Amino acid sequence: MAKLEESTVSEASELETKLIGAIAHRVVDDLALVVDRSMTSEVLEVCRIDRRQAGQGQVHISFKLGFTAPSGSGHGCLLMPLPDAVALASHLMMEPDATVKERRGDTELDRSTRDAMIEVANFVGGATDAAMRTLSVSGLSARSEGCQGVRADVRPAFPYQEGSLLVLGQARFQLHTFDPFEVLIMLPVLAELD
Repeated sequence: MAKLEESTVSEASELETKLIGAIAHRVVDDLALVVDRSMTSEVLEVCRIDRRQAGQGQVHISFKLGFTAPSGSGHGCLLMPLPDAVALASHLMMEPDATVKERRGDTELDRSTRDAMIEVANFVGGATDAAMRTLSVSGLSARSEGCQGVRADVRPAFPYQEGSLLVLGQARFQLHTFDPFEVLIMLPVLAELD
């Protein structure tokens, strides 16, 4: 589990913890279905933090998310290491396993891979929205706001007021036969989930 950057950490609510688990589960289920490969998730920790967290040690892809609730709106993301995001995009393009394994080392993405990455972002947004609806709290919704590469050890960009609370879920995903990888899920604190 990645060490959190300097941040004030507090306990997440029961509904926030349930939502992070539902999002992680639904994202891997939906992506596994569309890429036709096995995928698993395990939530490691859920807490509240007062600053966005960076993906450590390597370039990541931020699958940006927008949230709407009766109490207001907010933004967040699902942060995934670049090699694993490239593997998902490559599987989505139906590339053979040997090609996907080679492409995991790509740092420059061609047009078709970028387009496939946007499709992955759309699936992440749809899965997040579906997970929110399982909570039976009316008026909650989520949507994809695209994706963006993020340099190693740099916090992802999304509309956020420094010092505001976020819900952070740290999860471990595994795609097909590749090594497990850590994903960070950051959500705004919504009054409906408190």
